[in-house]
Amino acid sequence: MYDLFLTGVAAVCQPWTLVAVMLGVAGGLVIGSIPGLTSTMAIALLVPLTYAMDINLALPLLMGVYCGAISGGLVGAILLNIPGTPASAATCLDGYPMAAGGQAVRALGLGVYASMIGGVLSGLALVLIAPLLARVALSFGPWEYFSLVIFTFSCISAMSPKGRAIKAFMAAFIGILLSLVGLDEASGQVRLTFGFTALESGFYELPALIGLYAIPQLLADTDDIGRSATVLKIKFQLRAFVATLREVVACRRDLGRSTFIGIIIGILPGVGPGLSNIVAYSQAQRASRHPDLFGKGVLPEAIVAPEAANNASMGGALIPMLTLGIPGDASTLMMLGAFMLHGIDPGPLLFRDHGEIVWMVFVSFFVAFFFCFILYHFFIPLTVKAVSIPRQYVIPVLLILCTVGCYSLNNRMFDVYCFLGFGLLGYLLHIARVPVLPVILGLILGPMAETQLSLALAFGNDSVLPFITRPISGGILLVALLSLVLPAVLGRSRRKLANAPA
Repeated sequence: MYDLFLTGVAAVCQPWTLVAVMLGVAGGLVIGSIPGLTSTMAIALLVPLTYAMDINLALPLLMGVYCGAISGGLVGAILLNIPGTPASAATCLDGYPMAAGGQAVRALGLGVYASMIGGVLSGLALVLIAPLLARVALSFGPWEYFSLVIFTFSCISAMSPKGRAIKAFMAAFIGILLSLVGLDEASGQVRLTFGFTALESGFYELPALIGLYAIPQLLADTDDIGRSATVLKIKFQLRAFVATLREVVACRRDLGRSTFIGIIIGILPGVGPGLSNIVAYSQAQRASRHPDLFGKGVLPEAIVAPEAANNASMGGALIPMLTLGIPGDASTLMMLGAFMLHGIDPGPLLFRDHGEIVWMVFVSFFVAFFFCFILYHFFIPLTVKAVSIPRQYVIPVLLILCTVGCYSLNNRMFDVYCFLGFGLLGYLLHIARVPVLPVILGLILGPMAETQLSLALAFGNDSVLPFITRPISGGILLVALLSLVLPAVLGRSRRKLANAPA
């Protein structure tokens, strides 16, 4: 392991690699600070551009964008009262009132230092947990992998807003159905092509991912064209900014609890930093001695907790992606596409066969947060200016980059048509208030589920009993069932208690 660590350090500490990480972090901070341009969008724009890069340069660049974009969302939340990314939604509740009260530098400092500490601690969890989980996953058979896919979809439905669990299942079914298009590797039969030869190879994942996320977001952003956003003017003082570190350290209990929440929620497949941000805020309010002061921009822990959690979820989300090939959130879903683009399949074999790449990712994660720390201290005014860029200039540039990127993957127009077609599908799902993430997970995990199910039935003489009798597989399915049933049962019991006579 020590040799792999040194190999990872040597790969990342190359001059051009360090420049790539720094540029990735800077671009991520700018994109993350602009409301509507999420970390998923930032990675989606860059993944096709990394196709011609060496993997030792491409993955650190994407890691820099990932860390910078999630962290950058706090700027829009504090100065505009509009979260730059969904991961900073709860930061608005106290960040903007504190900034509006003349303490914008304090609010930014609390958010930045909490983000850095939460991110670094989650990186340590990533380094400690991922190799252990990979060793356990090496003993998995097709039964366990198929059960993991079921668990992934159960997590999405269980975490969906009230009344949208069925829509999440429908979206997952759409994604699985789309993954069946093309050649069946087991039988050699062509499926669901309707006579179009271009469909025989199936849908390429990256144009589908970019289309489903980028076009609905860009179309939604067109509604804001012409609207004047009121950006709070701040006089940035480095001394006042650094002084907030003491306040963050003083909130060590909230910092530790929120970091733990972020890591655990990040590990859950398909959930992401948005939920950890909200959960950490609510838990901080519940544990506070002054819960009535939350939302008034007074308490430092009201900013520290959500920002520590959303950055901590990044390390957690990378754990299932690297060890099991199952993304923890939408951003790591794009990262998974980058690995596949370079011919590497994440999973337990990645740690055995490409340990140097794994440690390069680990080292890149910490280096990215180091650059976040440096850039926040010296480029906050530039990030603040990025928030006020008019949308009519941003949207066309992003659309062109997405189109060129999709075409450059295979140099064929069919990928551009797929990008536009999936973008239309994503927009229709957005109108119908159907979550998009299950569609993408179905598209990515559908072939894996089909292959593992076929192998399991073949090895088990067409019996489904091993899915239940094998301890790990049965345990995963039991947890998946409980994640679906318990929220409904607990919700019903709470309603009964609320309606019970006093």
